Amino acid sequence: MLKAELRKKYTQKRKALSPDEAFLLSENIFENFIHYFNPKESEKVHVFVPIPVRKEIDTQIFIHYFLAHNIRVYVPKIVGDQLINIEVFEETVFEINNWGISEPVSNEDSGENAFDYVITPLLYCDQKGNRVGYGKGFYDGLFQNVSAETKKIGVNYFDPDEYVDDVWENDISLDYLVTPTKVLSFLSGLE
Repeated sequence: MLKAELRKKYTQKRKALSPDEAFLLSENIFENFIHYFNPKESEKVHVFVPIPVRKEIDTQIFIHYFLAHNIRVYVPKIVGDQLINIEVFEETVFEINNWGISEPVSNEDSGENAFDYVITPLLYCDQKGNRVGYGKGFYDGLFQNVSAETKKIGVNYFDPDEYVDDVWENDISLDYLVTPTKVLSFLSGLE
């Protein structure tokens, strides 16, 4: 299917989830992530802050866990037309931006690009790790600048069951997909 069709289909599927279903599925995704990757103290995780109105995976669960276990947390913030990476702490002050996204008040880019993990928002991911996001390209730009060792991890309520037909030259695929029931690797034996 084309990205536009997949974007529409999976936006509708996500909207059909009740708040309780979405939270339970988010908890299952979190548990699968922790069980599979077992992040350690001082590792660096870049993780998006969810947009509740879009029923994104509740990554607040991840963020609270990471901070409680001394895992360094970085969140994205759009400044102008650039995505910057801000390190956050328990005391970090957040505000809601014009798109309804909670983000740090600070505009101080950490300059960090050697993340251990980048937990990536998406609407759909196929069986090859091709991601369908919101179409702005911010994460493709981020992926171009992270270290080669960074694990690019998508999180989704739904398992992949169809291919993205219009993968573009600049699209960067994911290394892993975490769903409520499994963790898929797209590294083809490189682990």
